[in-house]
Order: sequence, then structure tokens, then C-alpha cells
Amino acid sequence: MFRAVTRDIAVSVTPAYLPQESNPDGAHYVWSYHVLIENGGPITVQLLSRRWLITDGHGIRREVAGRGVVGLQPTIRPGGRFEYTSGCPLSTPTGIMVGTYRMVTELGELFDVEIPAFSLDMPDVERVLN
Repeated sequence: MFRAVTRDIAVSVTPAYLPQESNPDGAHYVWSYHVLIENGGPITVQLLSRRWLITDGHGIRREVAGRGVVGLQPTIRPGGRFEYTSGCPLSTPTGIMVGTYRMVTELGELFDVEIPAFSLDMPDVERVLN
């Protein structure tokens, strides 16, 4: 598990390689990642958008950005949490993801929350520094 905390908002990510969705002979590798967002602060926040930077094993980067996550813009109250699972395909057996969530407080203040960098590594493959 990978974890980062920004302004009392903790983001934990657990990636998993999906061999049943992958086709190594066709250079198609797929991972799921489970995200847990916990509000340890005193103010309600809403997740408005996401921005991911995804780097494959060749060092090729792409950016993915958009509204919310999995079609939702969840509100997270103090002491509350929100969880979701999504996925990422790559053309290499290793990669890395990192990003931010744009949040807004109940008072209208916008701020970014760090999503920790996490590795996407096919089991039993030599690790590559991406």
C-alpha cells in the first residue's frame, strides 16, 4: 500500500496486476488500483476532479484528467471515507502512477490533495526505475 497525507486528507492506494485482463504477447498489461480517501480534518470536503501522470516502462508519460472519480464527485465529512477501484492499461510490464485530487471545502476553498506515487509491476518481472 502507498499513502500520502495532505491537509488531513489521507490517500492510500493498493495496486494489483490483473493477469486475466492482460495479454503479454500483445504488449497489453492491466492493473487495478484500489483507493481509500480518509478525511481526518474538521471540515467537509468534496472531490471535484483528478489528474494522473502515468509513466510506462519506456519512460513515456501521459496525463489523464477529468471530473470526479468513477463518475462521482464524493463529499467526505470529517472522520469519513470514500473508496473506489479503477484500472490502468500499459504497453509495458512495469510503470508508475502519481497524481492529485482537486478538493473544495464546505467554505469554498479549493486545494489539491497528493495521490502517492505507486508502481505498477507485473509479478516476477525485473523492476524498472520509471
